[in-house]
Amino acid sequence: MKRLLSGAALALTVSVAGACSVSQQQEIEMGQQYAQQINAQLPIITDPEINRYVNVLGDSIAKLTNRGELDWQFYVVDSPEVNAFAVPGGFIYVNRGLIERTQKLDQLAGVLGHEIGHVVRRHSVKQMEQAQKANVGVTLACVLTRICESQAAGTAINVVGGAVFAKFSREDESEADAEGVRNVVRAGINPNGIPEMFEILLEERRTRPAGVEAWFATHPLEEDRIAQTRGQIAQYDAAVLRSLIEDSPNFHSFKQRVQSLPPSPTPRQTQ
Repeated sequence: MKRLLSGAALALTVSVAGACSVSQQQEIEMGQQYAQQINAQLPIITDPEINRYVNVLGDSIAKLTNRGELDWQFYVVDSPEVNAFAVPGGFIYVNRGLIERTQKLDQLAGVLGHEIGHVVRRHSVKQMEQAQKANVGVTLACVLTRICESQAAGTAINVVGGAVFAKFSREDESEADAEGVRNVVRAGINPNGIPEMFEILLEERRTRPAGVEAWFATHPLEEDRIAQTRGQIAQYDAAVLRSLIEDSPNFHSFKQRVQSLPPSPTPRQTQ
């Protein structure tokens, strides 16, 4: 089943009459408005301990990037689908289903580091700017969801329990991977969690593809990305890597709390 955001919520227009560059303030304002819409439509987990953990972990990574001044906010979506996505301005969402598949702290940190990397590189903003330069009137929703390519463009966005936001190019994904490695290392966390998470998801795609189709719809992933991230990690001194955090008891308490929640709500359709 699919959860839908109504077309009436898609009012964040980027006009071609303006400048071809999106300022940081514009990015933040659009992100804030869109996050408000997302939070009203998706089942966001409100458990204070879960929210505290994911925000402390996320901030420990994001605040050390060159966009640390953003008001970073991290949310857990109560969906069994494996997915995570970033909204411009520093809003990061990770699905419950992805958290439940992580095995160690560094794997969740790697996912957050990757999504943070998309914001650091302003990938969604660059998509908007490219559309403007081509003299195409677009909305933020078009850019983030590719809704313009869908037959449902006139009515709704399919978010499939976690949202089809920003289907980035392989180049963008590679850049976010590289940023993710740097981001977690800077935060004192072992980057091996990134290729390890890729391996977990690829194995599930082989054995139970339905559970991870939302992730692969928005994150092009093949074995070459595992090799690339492992190659990047190999450039670090082995002694430095051994000193970085891989896991913690607090992470397992957090994961156990997520798993102890009532079953995720059944996605519903709204018009």
